[in-house]
Amino acid sequence: MIEELQGANISHTKFFFMGFPEIYKYRRLLFLPFFLSYILVMLGNSLLLFVIKNTESLHSPMYILVSALAVVDIIVPTAIIPAMLLGFLFDLNEISLTGCLTQMFVTHFFSSVESTILLAMALDRFAAICKPLHYTEIMNSSMFLKLLIFTLIRSGAIMFTLVVLASTLSFCGSNVIHHCYCDHMALVSLACDSISKNNAMGLVVIICFVGIDISVIFFSYVKILHVVLGAAAGDDRWKAFHTCGTHLMVMMCFYFVGSITFLSRNLHIPIPVDVNTFLGVMYIVFPASVNPIIYGVRTKEIRSALLKMFKININRVSIVKVSTIKI
Repeated sequence: MIEELQGANISHTKFFFMGFPEIYKYRRLLFLPFFLSYILVMLGNSLLLFVIKNTESLHSPMYILVSALAVVDIIVPTAIIPAMLLGFLFDLNEISLTGCLTQMFVTHFFSSVESTILLAMALDRFAAICKPLHYTEIMNSSMFLKLLIFTLIRSGAIMFTLVVLASTLSFCGSNVIHHCYCDHMALVSLACDSISKNNAMGLVVIICFVGIDISVIFFSYVKILHVVLGAAAGDDRWKAFHTCGTHLMVMMCFYFVGSITFLSRNLHIPIPVDVNTFLGVMYIVFPASVNPIIYGVRTKEIRSALLKMFKININRVSIVKVSTIKI
């Protein structure tokens, strides 16, 4: 089917994924690591949401943002990994143009939403540490409503435009997408038309979600470190530096790898297809896997709530066992 369509004077409406072409014959071996990664993402983020939902003391602005991050970290991998796994096992690699554009919008829209959430979390910590007397005035319901509107307008408008521009292209050459999911440039690079507008829109995405967001996040953490290191001493300084450093490293991974995969085709960066595909998947899977640890288990309040819930359940089991023995 692929060979028959290649070179025909027609715009394709169906496409085939060819992720990891260099090791394609070993694709079934790829099932296990990606399956385990997906299970880890689902369990970690679902547990984080469960703990926050059932612990009243965690119903604060910071943990509402952490919950939103966990939801996004479930949605984006779910949009791509199950289909990838079916492709690895059963060679179900076909997707319609409509399905491809839909997957493109979902992955890019929610990835941009994640960027906004990370930005909001950095500003929340900045307000809590650098402006503690005004924190409740800054982080209130009105601020969350403004954040929601800002996110929907910015991410919705930019990603909708990105997808609409891709939908107007004619695909008369190959219908093989060298990726595991419908990445924007992986699809657009197959077009017969000029893709200058698409390339320009890709640069707009990078400027809005990397150039602006990471600059504000970095500035916020620098100010936070300046205040904390000035007030703390000894081990507290190291803890503050370690926490901020860890957050920034995970964020840099998200932004840097995402930028490489998004711009590699625009700037004609010579990256092997397998490496580009791996980076494109890991930029989604890696942050989703470690965020529950960085913003969950390593956070004292969430760790305490989790241990408390665990102890309560252990005590209930013990009581039930004792009661059964007495009967």
